[in-house]
Amino acid sequence: MQELPKTYDPSLFESGINQKWKEANIFTPQKQGGEPFAMVFPPANVTGVLHLGHALTVAIQDIIIRFCRMQGFRTLYIPGTDHAAIATQAKVEAELYKKEKKTRRDFSREEFLKLVEQYAANSQATILDQLKQLGASVDWSRLAYTLDEKRTLAVRTAFMLLFKQGLIYRGSRLVNWDPKLQTNVSDDEIDWKEETTNFYYLKYGPFIIGTARPETKFGDKYVVMHPRDPRYSAYEHGQKIEVEWINGHVGATIIKDEVVDMEFGTGVMTITPAHDATDYEIAKRHGLDIEPVIDLRGCLLPIAGEFSGQHIGKARSAIIEKLRSKGLFERVEANYTHRIATNNRGGGIIEPQIREQWFIAVDKLFRLAHSEITGIPSGTEVTLKQLVRHVVESGQIKIIPAHFAKTYFHWIDNLHDWCISRQIVFGHQIPVWYRNGETHCGLAAPDGEGWQQDPDTLDTWFSSGLWTFSTLGWPEDTPDLKLYHPNAVMETGYDILFFWVARMILMSCSLLGQIPFRTVYLHGLVRDAERQKMSKSKGNIIDPLDVMRKYGTDALRFALVYANSGGTDMAFMEDRVKGMKYFANKLWNISRFVITNTLAKDDRDQVLVGKPIVAVTAADQQITEKLKAVITETTSHLENFRFNEAAQAIYQFIWHELADKYIETSKAQLKDDALAENTQRLLLHCLKQSLKLLHPFMPFVTEYIWGLLQTNTLLATEQWPES
Repeated sequence: MQELPKTYDPSLFESGINQKWKEANIFTPQKQGGEPFAMVFPPANVTGVLHLGHALTVAIQDIIIRFCRMQGFRTLYIPGTDHAAIATQAKVEAELYKKEKKTRRDFSREEFLKLVEQYAANSQATILDQLKQLGASVDWSRLAYTLDEKRTLAVRTAFMLLFKQGLIYRGSRLVNWDPKLQTNVSDDEIDWKEETTNFYYLKYGPFIIGTARPETKFGDKYVVMHPRDPRYSAYEHGQKIEVEWINGHVGATIIKDEVVDMEFGTGVMTITPAHDATDYEIAKRHGLDIEPVIDLRGCLLPIAGEFSGQHIGKARSAIIEKLRSKGLFERVEANYTHRIATNNRGGGIIEPQIREQWFIAVDKLFRLAHSEITGIPSGTEVTLKQLVRHVVESGQIKIIPAHFAKTYFHWIDNLHDWCISRQIVFGHQIPVWYRNGETHCGLAAPDGEGWQQDPDTLDTWFSSGLWTFSTLGWPEDTPDLKLYHPNAVMETGYDILFFWVARMILMSCSLLGQIPFRTVYLHGLVRDAERQKMSKSKGNIIDPLDVMRKYGTDALRFALVYANSGGTDMAFMEDRVKGMKYFANKLWNISRFVITNTLAKDDRDQVLVGKPIVAVTAADQQITEKLKAVITETTSHLENFRFNEAAQAIYQFIWHELADKYIETSKAQLKDDALAENTQRLLLHCLKQSLKLLHPFMPFVTEYIWGLLQTNTLLATEQWPES
């Protein structure tokens, strides 16, 4: 028989094990029986390579799917990638400017799109290779991409159906405009950063107003104060006053509104409705004029007079000097700290703008024609907001850890209509066509000449929101869709609960009348050793492939899961991975000992004939009880999503019970003719059961060792041990 090499070196067998699984084609559900159990891999953005967060996702998801496969479920684990729209385009734009000092405007739409598509294709190839190296037991025959032909059909169908229901509409609203990327972004894509700047107090007629952004004040003609502020009781709502301002006289109007904080500054403010969310809401409430001051490039409009065309960042000091010269400058407060909105894709500073965009209405009643959702029968009139709240509130979707359900409900309560259009070229182009005042929404352009497609593209979360069912063949009514939807589990990081999980719930419930999955498990984020977020700017990004080359894939997977409890961030420490390589080495040495003393001996056939294992000695009794206990404990932990506790229980048993205690005792028992044969059988039994328990966590080393046990089977398809 083949012997286990003396030294544990994962680089010698990991790729070979992957090839074994591929040739056996064991990860397609057609090769399995039992109840269906489906999961989707959160499609990785084609913006580069997989990071440690992805490695953790693969580790946990693969544990779930391998565990369920060994329990007899008919498992389906679908791989895929996400075109990532704005994130990918921003990457390409940054590289173009860095290498060639060019922008996307130096290319035609088609030329630039080809550049982005090539970048995405290269990145996708790298990501899929990494996914294989991580040991993900996915069904590669079902590989999906959010921008491929099947997903494009799903996206256009979804848009068309929601449009016909009146849930998708085009309207003019205040949006988060990024002058750098020349597109709007959603509220969820905003990073708020603290900025220290000057806070200016300016004279506006009889009032003193405060602002950190004097460059936005050219169009201010409304003075807003709290209706119960005694300092301004002499002024009436709607009262007109004349004031001297930056470029001359302004006819201003007094507005009384309870939104004003009487304790902040002087309790009086002027508003810029076209460029501030709070001001915009005030203007809408009172039917006020809304006049833009800043253009889409972040430059001042003609309303700014002599400052027209200047970038707002550069014009500020000159504006302050003019205010000084006119006697309108009161004082400045240095070191004022406030938050500014930035686009988390590219870092551009957000300048709110009123733009015509496409939205999904979350508060509009619509008729849910077909429903399998408990408590909402077919034909019910309901809103999207009510739908996504109900399925979690009623327990049809369970969120683990439970405290994230409160976060989810808070997000829903503050949910506004979802802006789904983007002014970029990479992505799903809006399936709407125009001609001479006509509008057509459909899967393709209508017959006839002169139709022009809407140039905007869809928010990337629109297509990924369809992921649980578009990967199963929707909009066709496929056997896969009937069998595997809803998915059993959605496992992902808590940071995309709103970005992705909530939108999948919204899309599935509204389009299919089904929940997309029954359980959501949210893991924490992987941070550096000092618990700082990993980023290129900090220089603390760790490539999982570098770690895998050094310590092996199994060691990385086990270390990530061992230290990560649900919803809690973890500090990544290389020493922990090193420790798990020691653990894999310990398993290797245990296996060498057992094989040498059982299967490698001349009487090995007697060991394998299936005679009952008897606990003859106290040591036999103890290891038998400990084995039963760890099987029960591990099974319970895995069924309840306590992956770190399962890992710790297995580690404790293999290292401290099997290696430290029983193997040491067995050395004497193997020399005793009366005990040797039973001890051999018990050793082999303990090793086999240990390999099964550990397999979902460390699939490569366990599969390799299993292949030396003369079983003629693959461990990945073995039955889960019973206690």
